[in-house]
Amino acid sequence: MNEDYGRNLDLNLLRVFVAVADCESVTAAAGRLYLTQPAISAALRRLTEAVGVPLFTRRGRGIVLTKRGEDLLTIVRPHLAALLDAALAPEPFDPRSSDHTFRIGFSDVNEAWLLPPLLHVLRKEAPRMRVVAIPVQFRTVGAALASRQVDVAVTVADELPPGFKRRPVYEGGFVCMFDPRYARFPLPLRERDYFAYEHVIVSYNGDLRGIVEDMVRKTRSVRCSVSSFHNIGAIVEGSGLLATIPEVVARHICSERPRLQTTELPFAIAGTAMELIWSVADDDNPANRFIRDKIAAIAESEITMRQRSGASPRARGKGRTSSRGRATRASRRDR
Repeated sequence: MNEDYGRNLDLNLLRVFVAVADCESVTAAAGRLYLTQPAISAALRRLTEAVGVPLFTRRGRGIVLTKRGEDLLTIVRPHLAALLDAALAPEPFDPRSSDHTFRIGFSDVNEAWLLPPLLHVLRKEAPRMRVVAIPVQFRTVGAALASRQVDVAVTVADELPPGFKRRPVYEGGFVCMFDPRYARFPLPLRERDYFAYEHVIVSYNGDLRGIVEDMVRKTRSVRCSVSSFHNIGAIVEGSGLLATIPEVVARHICSERPRLQTTELPFAIAGTAMELIWSVADDDNPANRFIRDKIAAIAESEITMRQRSGASPRARGKGRTSSRGRATRASRRDR
């Protein structure tokens, strides 16, 4: 072992040395390292004593390296950078061995069709990972992310506070879902038939007004208003009620309740853009990025499947009102 260790050379002194060399000023180096000027001066004295020769000399109001100082800087700088990189590098991430628990915020629109395939992917690629699903919606997603209640969210959102990133992953239109045994009308569905029937809506506001009232400016006969999509299929099946819901939700419900059918609406309603939302602090977190990429891939697969089945996703902007803000607010309100 090098005998210099016996001289009690504090390697932190080399960090101070490089900062002073870069700044050519004790005062500026103190500011960079969040230390006092006397502390920097004392560190340089200790390093000079350990090395045995001066490392800096004064030039005007500043200081510059001596020849010995230049030689030391050439050797120290790359090693110090490597040590800092090694100390601050993120922990290596291997999904197959990771036992991380992810808290994912889902709007009720997304949980039913995103969570099952996500768990299927994790079972194969990250068998030890666990997921806690947290309900969020556009009013609560910002607070849930800011408080670290969730690691990433999949929902719609209006304005968010600084410090968050968002990635559009899916935009789908709306369809009318019905039970053809009880709701009988000729297809394609005409507007007069649509408004002749009673409806069930999902309202986050707890009222009887929905997206059709806001965007089409016509009032439906609403028999029932519920707070989530979870029971829409059970309510529609066996009744003459119509439900105007996102296409992706309807696909999931009809796969479980084959007696139900969907048809296009007799008017245009803007689709709702679903987004992945996460904290900037987690942008380079490999585990968080792994989950985000898997969710985005599942959404892309859903779009591809719908295209192959002939139900291509609504193009962005198609059917929107002239005021994007009004269309966005209405689509986030209820159905």
